[in-house]
Amino acid sequence: MESAPQSRVEAPELLPFATMTQEKPTLRQVFEAEESPLLRFAHGMVGRRECAEDLVQEAFLRLHAHWDEVANPKAWLYRSVRNLALNFLRDHKRETLVDQPSEWDAAADHRDPIGRLEAAGAVRLLLAELRDDDRALLQLKYHDDLKYDQISAKTGLSVGNVGYKLHHLLKSLGESLRRMGIESAEG
Repeated sequence: MESAPQSRVEAPELLPFATMTQEKPTLRQVFEAEESPLLRFAHGMVGRRECAEDLVQEAFLRLHAHWDEVANPKAWLYRSVRNLALNFLRDHKRETLVDQPSEWDAAADHRDPIGRLEAAGAVRLLLAELRDDDRALLQLKYHDDLKYDQISAKTGLSVGNVGYKLHHLLKSLGESLRRMGIESAEG
């Protein structure tokens, strides 16, 4: 029995929500994609470009040594850089640069600059560990500043589902931050 040919209707471009089937990238691809963001992340935590470069280099060397064991290289790198930065800050407490003005001095009160950096680092780490489709939703809402109906059109999700997912993502991120001991933007 032959079936009638089906007409193809062009669907709007949807975000890739089936990313679980993607192959693991090569170390070179991970390096090219993540080196600059990791440098900014490390610099935000330690405040010194040279130290940030050393931390990122060390993280990539460690990733290379454990490449076969690592399922999510991006999340692994962010966690590694965070841990290396926290170790550096703990080991070099007395070497903090007080003479150099912080990039954020004009913007905020700084009762605990290390707490602020740790909070920002924790948020970046948690975002890196999210599934790609969840991270894409957050980016569409908070980076691209789209409304729910615009996100719905881009993703193919219903407007209600967009709101539901965003609500639960934010709630989960907040709970994760609290479990890490971070209660506010100041740490």
